[in-house]
Amino acid sequence: MNQQTLGESLQHFRHILKTCIAQKNLFTGKSLHTLYIKSLIPQSTYFSNHFILLYSKCGLLTTARKAFEAILEPNVFSFNAILNAYAKGGQPHLALQLFDNIPEPDIVSYNTLISAYADLGYTLPAIRLFLELKDTGLAMDGFTLSAAITAANDNLDFITQLHSLSISAGFNSYASVNNTLITYYSKNGLLDYAQAIFASMGEIKDEVSWNSMIVAYGQHREGTKALALYKEMEFRDLNLDMFTLASVLTALTSMEDLRGGLQFHAQLIKMGFQENPHVGSGLIDLYSKCSGGISDCEQVFQEIPYPDLVLWNTMISGYSQAEFYEEAVACFRQMQFAGHQPDDCSFVCVISASSNLSSPSQGKQIHSLAIKSSIPSNRISVNNALIAMYSKCGNLQDARLLFDRMLEHNAVTLNSMIAGYAQHGNGAEALLLFAWMLEGNMTPTNITFISVLSSCAHTGKVEEGKKYFGLMTDKFGIKPEAEHYICMIDLMGRAGKLEEAERLIETMPYNPGTIGWGSLLRSCRTHGNIELATKAANQCVQLDPSNAAPYVMLAHMNACLGRWEEVASIRKKMRDNGVRKQVGCSWIEVDKRIHVFVAEDSSHPMMKLVYKFWEEMSKKMKQEGYTPDLRWALIRDDGTRQEEKERSLWHHSEKLAVAFGLLSTKDGKPILIIKNLRICGDCHNAIKLLSRMTGRVITVRDCHRFHCFKGGACSCGDYW
Repeated sequence: MNQQTLGESLQHFRHILKTCIAQKNLFTGKSLHTLYIKSLIPQSTYFSNHFILLYSKCGLLTTARKAFEAILEPNVFSFNAILNAYAKGGQPHLALQLFDNIPEPDIVSYNTLISAYADLGYTLPAIRLFLELKDTGLAMDGFTLSAAITAANDNLDFITQLHSLSISAGFNSYASVNNTLITYYSKNGLLDYAQAIFASMGEIKDEVSWNSMIVAYGQHREGTKALALYKEMEFRDLNLDMFTLASVLTALTSMEDLRGGLQFHAQLIKMGFQENPHVGSGLIDLYSKCSGGISDCEQVFQEIPYPDLVLWNTMISGYSQAEFYEEAVACFRQMQFAGHQPDDCSFVCVISASSNLSSPSQGKQIHSLAIKSSIPSNRISVNNALIAMYSKCGNLQDARLLFDRMLEHNAVTLNSMIAGYAQHGNGAEALLLFAWMLEGNMTPTNITFISVLSSCAHTGKVEEGKKYFGLMTDKFGIKPEAEHYICMIDLMGRAGKLEEAERLIETMPYNPGTIGWGSLLRSCRTHGNIELATKAANQCVQLDPSNAAPYVMLAHMNACLGRWEEVASIRKKMRDNGVRKQVGCSWIEVDKRIHVFVAEDSSHPMMKLVYKFWEEMSKKMKQEGYTPDLRWALIRDDGTRQEEKERSLWHHSEKLAVAFGLLSTKDGKPILIIKNLRICGDCHNAIKLLSRMTGRVITVRDCHRFHCFKGGACSCGDYW
């Protein structure tokens, strides 16, 4: 073969190899590699590097590594190619090992590893590598800064330092750097900063800039501004791609504008985007969050012929949003059956659904699957979801164990653990963790303060609660939202400071809604203030006439005072308005099966044994000094025998579930009960005593909090 023919052959070989890489054509690529290995094509580092690219693009990391090791004299491009393969494959530890073996890493080497850390949420390793890069004297580029900003995530101090560096080093003229700053300033609550950067970009704005700003407005519920920006893009005749359209859907979702969403959906169909998975994800998110109905979400999903992983994740999340938790878990299983490997987002969505099912066995199965999956075992977002899941399933010990084993924490991690302690009534640990958070220079978020204030409310720490409420604005610049004010109403109401709670509810800058007035009503019931309770109940009824809770609470208060005419009047109003009391329902998981009980239940096959258990146990409990609190029987004292009143109390759903748990599980095994309503006072007293008599730990999760009964005491300290 003469020199000219060889040159033409090599050029043709190079062209086919590049085409195989671009099209991920593994079959033809392997054939070329065979020719190359048999020395029919002259050996060169250039070709060897491209075979690494071929196999890594096709997801064959082991084969890519063999191709790398076959190179006699690898150059920095060789190292970068296999480094990128491990980085994209979610294996940063192997990427780091390779990086340490590069004789002279270049800027691409550093950018690749920093980006890998950023994608995986490894903030500290990424920052350390970035600082190491600065010390080497290598000239960084826009990719370096963009990756470092992404890695910083919620480390606002470091983001502002990188912003200053971008200006001093002249990288503020790079659209990619500015776009990343817009994204992460917005994510950290600094919309003004994001707006200022967008405005300063001038003509260097690209489609990503516009999309990032539209998303930023959507995140901050500035939907009108987001839609105005979209209209300006149309006016300027800029390219409207699937990312732009999905950003607009995010804005409409933030505004809870279902009507606008329906109109935009029609426009998307006309534009031919109805089968696009990315746009479909935005539509499912819109319908699930704006009361469009789960059937609309399912229809959007079914119209997309080739759903990608993101679309599956959004559908799982949509089921959870609509409180179809079992369907969410089933959707996750279908996604796996369809051949998709779950990513960290998949696990976060399905773990969230499992936590709301309060099924410990289901949660542990998902945790095991996450450990066995290809995602890193210490992926921070998955661990954060697992902490919340274990807390909601009553297992605070495993939640804390997971927290302590995590190599890195972020604000969400702390929020999840603090919220877990708050829900379980362990205010001291919650506040200790909050103090640790501040000592570690981790900036609390508005979510953090909801958990902290809730901890104070559940443990009667009024002065501490007031102090933390003031800190929000004074030290951290966080404007209190409606949820924070409601926590303060709850804090003061529980402590008996009803007048203060009433003043706050009437002067707060938000509509307290049924949650605010309902919190005050519960406090009035606890402290026996019938006049203020009547006012709070009337407000609740005006805001939501179909809600039975205020009627029931007010009727109970009047019954306790012997005001049966008022009770009759309230019940008549309920009948006239078509309002029905929600049936008390409790459930327990035994041997991976959920057993459901309702008050006065007779449907369960073991119900005769359950009732017999309570008859025998009631006698033993009375010998221990227990006296049934007949006020919770809500039966008029008109000659009704005391035995009948007591029997009606024994038939409360939480007592039935506890009895079944004691009969169906081994001695010493903890019991977890879930109830859809607030636990009643008599059940609370009875289960306390029962925990001492049986030596069992009995946890009841009602609609407000956890009650962990152990040795005759409750974790709430009877302050609930």
